[in-house]
Amino acid sequence: MDNISGFVAAEFLTNGRLRAAINLGNPILASQPPGQAQPSGVSVDLARELARRLDVELEMVVFNAAGLAAAALAAGSVNIGFVAIDPQRGEGIRFTPPYVQIEGSYLVREESPLRAKEEVDRQGIRVAVGLGSAYDLYLGRTLKHAQLVRAATSPSVVDTFLHHELDVAAGVRQQLEYDAERFGGLRMLDGRFMTINQAMGLPLRCSDGAWRLLCGFVEELKSGGFVADALARHGIDGAAVAPPAI
Repeated sequence: MDNISGFVAAEFLTNGRLRAAINLGNPILASQPPGQAQPSGVSVDLARELARRLDVELEMVVFNAAGLAAAALAAGSVNIGFVAIDPQRGEGIRFTPPYVQIEGSYLVREESPLRAKEEVDRQGIRVAVGLGSAYDLYLGRTLKHAQLVRAATSPSVVDTFLHHELDVAAGVRQQLEYDAERFGGLRMLDGRFMTINQAMGLPLRCSDGAWRLLCGFVEELKSGGFVADALARHGIDGAAVAPPAI
């Protein structure tokens, strides 16, 4: 990221600071336990590294749901964000290649007759999803018979699933596995219904130069081991570094 033009660098700044949308709705990427002053996680590490290279102050703007973070990024109220790639979001966001891939999976009760992910899309089946999440957008396009019931945030999907006695909870595998242990009497369906490609993003109106710079930044941090080290440092199991962009 040497020799960045002043014009391109300015696109990453608001009042001289890099404003980054941090989504706490996906614990694979970021979290902020009670009593912790600042968020931490893979996306936070990437934001801090970008700010370091730009030699500017980082301002983290925290959201509890991916849809809110994506909306802020599309509106240009933040300079960069960390959200899953989705064509609907692409109407307002310009994405880099993904830096991390995670699984979208299904959770059911132990006594559920559902045994395979292919059985979910049936008339009468109600599926809990996080409002505005990548899997909400994806399942909204792909499910033809099952009904989606939207929880306020991704971490509250299983609570919604249990409270409303729904048939299936859909979400990030690691969050669902955590909730299955927390509540008991639940099981995962084998396999995944989607691969969630987590990327960095800029407002759609950004210049080609700013977008190329951010793409190069992501590819460098993947190939150089930064992303893998961040996953290990934060104890993230089940997420994988995305392959190099073609």
